[in-house]
Amino acid sequence: MKLFYKPGACSLAPHIVLEELGVGYEAETVDLKTKVTESGVDFLTINPKGYVPALQMDNGEVLTECQAILEYLGDRNPSQNLIPAAGSTARYQIHAWLNFVASELHKGFSPFFKPSTPQEWKDACLVILEQRLSYVDAELAGKDYLMGDTFTVADAYLFTILGWARYIQLDLAKWDNLAAYQARLAQRPAVVAAMKAEGLI
Repeated sequence: MKLFYKPGACSLAPHIVLEELGVGYEAETVDLKTKVTESGVDFLTINPKGYVPALQMDNGEVLTECQAILEYLGDRNPSQNLIPAAGSTARYQIHAWLNFVASELHKGFSPFFKPSTPQEWKDACLVILEQRLSYVDAELAGKDYLMGDTFTVADAYLFTILGWARYIQLDLAKWDNLAAYQARLAQRPAVVAAMKAEGLI
């Protein structure tokens, strides 16, 4: 497998899961402005959408979209419990979390990374983003992870997105559970390995 990523982008989530799996894989950075990979390949020939992550699977096919890649990787080794079994209620709860992180948090941060976003819109987006983070903080009360005491692919995604808070000067310390969650996950060997590989620590 080969993961195409940009350091610190949402592609960090599958990078973490690949480390959790302990399988052999390659990773290659992508310049999202020029759409050229580290080895000089036109990234648009790999993913015509032009953004990361993209995962070239062992059969040569390319899978895109963070949620889909996380599910695919989670299913690679069921014994690791990175994603609940297909058809189980827990699996649908994971779908719910992945969708929430993608649509409410991931996209909630997006306006802050666009220079053209008017400040008034950023201010309005921040109010909504803080409401969503308060919801997650409440859901994490008494839990180590989103699904309880088991780390899953949804945690890899949430941890990645929470890491963006520092780039917009949003202090997570105001949410006790979120801050403790982020600190706890930052100590996981797979998280450390992926962040080191991306030059983030």
